[in-house]
Amino acid sequence: MANMPNSEPCASPLELFNSIATQGELVRSLKAGNASKDEIDSAVKMLLSLKMSYKAAMGEDYKADCPPGNPAPTSNHGPDAAEAEEDFVDPWTVQTSSAKGIDYDKLIVRFGSSKIDKELINRIERATGQRPHRFLRRGIFFSHRDMNQVLDAYENKKPFYLYTGRGPSSEAMHVGHLIPFIFTKWLQDVFNVPLVIQMTDDEKYLWKDLTLDQAYGYAVENAKDIIACGFDINKTFIFSDLDYMGMSSGFYKNVVKIQKHVTFNQVKGIFGFTDSDSIGKISFPAIQAAPSFSNSFPQIFQDRTDIQCLIPCAIDQDPYFRMTRDVAPRIGYPKPALLHSTFFPALQGAQTKMSASDPNSSIFLTDTAKQIKTKVNKHAFSGGRDTIEEHRQFGGNCDVDVSFMYLTFFLEDDDKLEQIRKDYTSGNMLTGELKKVLIEVLQPLIAEHQARRKEVTDEIAKEFMTPRELSFDFQ
Repeated sequence: MANMPNSEPCASPLELFNSIATQGELVRSLKAGNASKDEIDSAVKMLLSLKMSYKAAMGEDYKADCPPGNPAPTSNHGPDAAEAEEDFVDPWTVQTSSAKGIDYDKLIVRFGSSKIDKELINRIERATGQRPHRFLRRGIFFSHRDMNQVLDAYENKKPFYLYTGRGPSSEAMHVGHLIPFIFTKWLQDVFNVPLVIQMTDDEKYLWKDLTLDQAYGYAVENAKDIIACGFDINKTFIFSDLDYMGMSSGFYKNVVKIQKHVTFNQVKGIFGFTDSDSIGKISFPAIQAAPSFSNSFPQIFQDRTDIQCLIPCAIDQDPYFRMTRDVAPRIGYPKPALLHSTFFPALQGAQTKMSASDPNSSIFLTDTAKQIKTKVNKHAFSGGRDTIEEHRQFGGNCDVDVSFMYLTFFLEDDDKLEQIRKDYTSGNMLTGELKKVLIEVLQPLIAEHQARRKEVTDEIAKEFMTPRELSFDFQ
């Protein structure tokens, strides 16, 4: 169970209730006061920890206007309603108090997207003539906006292009960062379409304690890791915002068009900005929106404005593109379509996504075979029982076991994954054996990535990042 800082382990339910209310106030004041992300994250983590302790003590979730001993009110629409919800998802913070992770079905309803169902997966298979990627088969990419529209266009020989991105906050990337790129590479291969990858070094300069040179340096280093995923240089343009904004009149014109059509009130509502946020942060969403429109890349698409964009990304980025889709028709462009992925959980459990700032929460792309083994064995949250006897008798819980979650991302063989699930759930497989399987999957995967990364020279990175024509057979 999570530790509860600043509270006694034997705190009464009422004391816990009051602590949660106080901590909720602190979180709100930190957000309003433009505190650092680490400070806010730490406060949110403690809030979730207190809520988990309350649930353990009371057998029910904390409700802001229902102190222990009072009957629950019929509705909860007060100002604290959001605090009573367990999941918190925005482009900077992902938190839940559930060991199973975020409730994605609820998130689909909240964000107003559509579930990727069997029918859509079958349609993708028919359109491409390829077996669906394991991320589709296993619900890792689980939600979409207008994917059927993209498939209609593709089947009618109309063009589309792919757009995804990366916020380069440090030199080293972790395996969670690879998820959108692994899938985007598959999409590029099966649909044979051009791809643009935005490196938001400007965003990281605005949000983090970095110099412009550091942010740009991280963008180039991260680009090398992305290139090592195997993208086709003839169909892929990777760009740094700091670089490209000054080179492309089309890109900057679209940024300004978007900025004109979004009010300060709208971005405050979407992103939670406050009056004390820098104007750089407030205007940044327009920069992330601009690659959604084809004439932002005149060297690739000339001045065409009718080419639809498909964006594979983690669902925490969706607020940017809800804004973009709202603006698009007002400036005469097609709305971008989206494919949303789940979050890659931290080693310590699915309550939060991996963090590049915590070396033990992640398997980094620079880790040695020995480091991978140590991290998995020492830090991977287990769904096993307290003793071997109990585990053999009652079995393990794959829904909360991080090693099993990681295997759903990286083990290609569906039958083998299902066998592992059965063996672990029945108690035939122990936690140590499950971790061993994961280690044997991750070690070669990371070693192969490192070998490909070594081949990516500064010259290759520069070529990928130079504005140029791309090859495609659009009509």
